[in-house]
Amino acid sequence: MQQNFHLSLPCLHVEATRKFYKTILGAEIGRSAQNWIDVDLFGNQITFAKVGKYKFDYPKYSFGNTVLPSFHFGVILSGDLWKKMHNRIKKDGNFHIPETMFLDGKTGEHKSFFVQDPNGYIIEFKCFKEAADVFKS
Repeated sequence: MQQNFHLSLPCLHVEATRKFYKTILGAEIGRSAQNWIDVDLFGNQITFAKVGKYKFDYPKYSFGNTVLPSFHFGVILSGDLWKKMHNRIKKDGNFHIPETMFLDGKTGEHKSFFVQDPNGYIIEFKCFKEAADVFKS
């Protein structure tokens, strides 16, 4: 059995969140109620619960020549799925950080792009040159 990840996050607008994940990212929407929804993001369950305004400040850090948000989540995709998602997002123009190569020519080489959802969360879509290098240093 494949092990899936669950993440629960506060949400400002349930309907805007539903629209973003379903329409922009192509994710399936699972169970929901007036104040929460479950999103199936590549087999991982993210629950968004409406809580109203919340303080969401986090520092950034540099990785190579790119400044990244220290708080973000994402998925590691195969090359084909990564290209499909990249093309989908490119049509929408919703990049937070466009396609970037990390660790070029080194173990762990991968490319990523980042998008921002209606709640301010940054989502990374990552594809490793060598799938076996995900945890190698």
